[in-house]
Amino acid sequence: MLGLEKKLDKEFEGLSAQEIADAPVSALSGVTENDAKLLQEAFNIKTVRDLGTNKYFRWAQGIVALAD
Repeated sequence: MLGLEKKLDKEFEGLSAQEIADAPVSALSGVTENDAKLLQEAFNIKTVRDLGTNKYFRWAQGIVALAD
């Protein structure tokens, strides 16, 4: 187990990291189907991998890390 139980919707618990990365972004706990639709429309984000590798999100993380 990856210790992600509280971070994923129930149906995605127990999957490998690779399977989760390729799952729809709505697999993340708290991300609704509507949220997923908006992410796709705004940033072409369809999967957890897309979200985690999106350049704008990475840039924001880097800026925050430098600020801290």
